[in-house]
Amino acid sequence: MSFISEENVRGGGSVFRDINAEDEDWQPTEIESLCMNCYQNGTTRMLLTKIPFFKEIIVSSFSCANCGWSNTEIQSAGRIQDQGVCYSLKVKTKQDLNREIVKADSATTRIPELDFEIPPFTQKGSLSTIEGLLDRAVAGLEQDQPGRRAADPVVADRIQEFIQKLKKLKDLENEFTLLIEDPSGNSFVENPLAPQKDEALTVTRFKRTVEQDKQLGLRADDDEDLDEDPAGEDLETMRQEVLVFPTNCPECNSPASTNMKLVQIPHFKEVVIMATNCDNCGHRTNEVKSGGATEQLGTKITLHITDPSDMSRDLLKSETCAVLIPELEFELGMAALGGKFTTMEGLLKDIKDLTVSKNPFICGDSSTTDRVEKLSEFGEKIDKIIAGEMSVHVILDDPAGNSYMQNVYAPDPDPEMTVEKYTRTFEQNEELGLNDMKTENYQEEN
Repeated sequence: MSFISEENVRGGGSVFRDINAEDEDWQPTEIESLCMNCYQNGTTRMLLTKIPFFKEIIVSSFSCANCGWSNTEIQSAGRIQDQGVCYSLKVKTKQDLNREIVKADSATTRIPELDFEIPPFTQKGSLSTIEGLLDRAVAGLEQDQPGRRAADPVVADRIQEFIQKLKKLKDLENEFTLLIEDPSGNSFVENPLAPQKDEALTVTRFKRTVEQDKQLGLRADDDEDLDEDPAGEDLETMRQEVLVFPTNCPECNSPASTNMKLVQIPHFKEVVIMATNCDNCGHRTNEVKSGGATEQLGTKITLHITDPSDMSRDLLKSETCAVLIPELEFELGMAALGGKFTTMEGLLKDIKDLTVSKNPFICGDSSTTDRVEKLSEFGEKIDKIIAGEMSVHVILDDPAGNSYMQNVYAPDPDPEMTVEKYTRTFEQNEELGLNDMKTENYQEEN
C-alpha cells in the first residue's frame, strides 16, 4: 500500500519536508493496520520529514482504540553512505553518559568489558544518549524476566546478575568502552569538544563486506562475485567524455543526475571529479576520488599561511586525508568532507560550514551556551584566516598519498610549504585495507 499521496509531493516534488507548525496542510498519513497486542484494527500515522543527523526520516505512530496499546518508531529514509563507520568511545565521566548518539537499525553495539552485544536489525533506529541506550538495553532484558523465572530460574538469575552489571555502568565505578559499528554509515556519536579533536572518541571508516552489502539490500543474496571492470573500455575516450548517471539528491531525495569525468592534475596524477546538481531544490555537491593506486608512502603537506594570496592555492583533498590546524587545536578526520578539488579558501569555508553553520548540536534542545560560544569563536577565527588577519599552519595528512597542494613557485621550491613522505603505520594500513591485500606473485591459471 502506498502512503505517499499526491498532496505529500506537492511543491517541488519532494516527499520529505521540514516540520512547520504553521503549515496546516502538512498532516500525517493515517493507515488502518493490525494491532499486534489484541489483533484488532488500529491506526498507524506516518510523517515524512527531515531532522538533524538522520536527514530524511519516516516517523510512525501506532495506537489501538480497542486495547489502548501504542508505540512509536523512527526509520531512516536517507541514503546509505559510501563507507561504513565505527565509533569507539571511552566512557569515563558523567558528562560522557549525556553524549547524544544516533544508532541506525543496521548498527551493532558492543561493550567489550561485559562481552555485551546488540546485533544489527534487532532494534529500531533511535536518537538518544549513552545513558538512554543503557536504559533501553536493561528494559529489553527485564521484559521477559517473569517468564524466564517460571521456566528456568537459573538462567533468569544469571540474566538478572548481568542486568545489575549494566546498571552499574551508569555509576562509572570503572570506565568502559562503547563501540557502535554501522555498515550504512548513518550512525553518529556526539563530540562535545567540537571543533577540537576528542581524545576519548575514535572514528574510523571501513569498506563494507559482501555480507554487509546483502544485509543492507545493496547486493543480491546469490551474488558472490566481486564487481568486475567493464571489458574493452577505451580509456582515452573516457578522458574526453563526461559520464552521466541517475541518482537522488542528498537534500530533498528527488531524482537528479551526477556528472563524472577523468581529469589530469598538472604535476600530480589523474583524478575522478563527480558533480551533482538538483533541479528541484538547487542543491549542488562535488566530490573528487583518486584515479590511481595507493602510494607506497603517505604524504604530509604543511602550508604556512602568511598572505591572503594563499587562499587561491588549488588543492586536492582525498577522502583518506585529514586536515589539521595546530594553532586552533583543530583536527578534521578522514572522510569527514569527502574528496574535494578546491582552493584553500574553499576548504576553510567548508570546515566552517561543517563545524558551525551546519552543526546540529548548536540548534534547539541540543545547544548549550558554552558550546555555541566556542563554535562561534572558532568560526570567527576561520574568517580571520581567510581575510589574512591570522597566520596559521594548515596540514594535509594523507596516509594514502593521494592529496595535493599547488606550489605557486613551481618548478622552484615553495618557501612556505613542506611536503613530507612517511611510512604508514600498521593501524593506517589497516584502515586503508592494505594489510590483507596481496597483489604480488600471482600466476595466471590455465
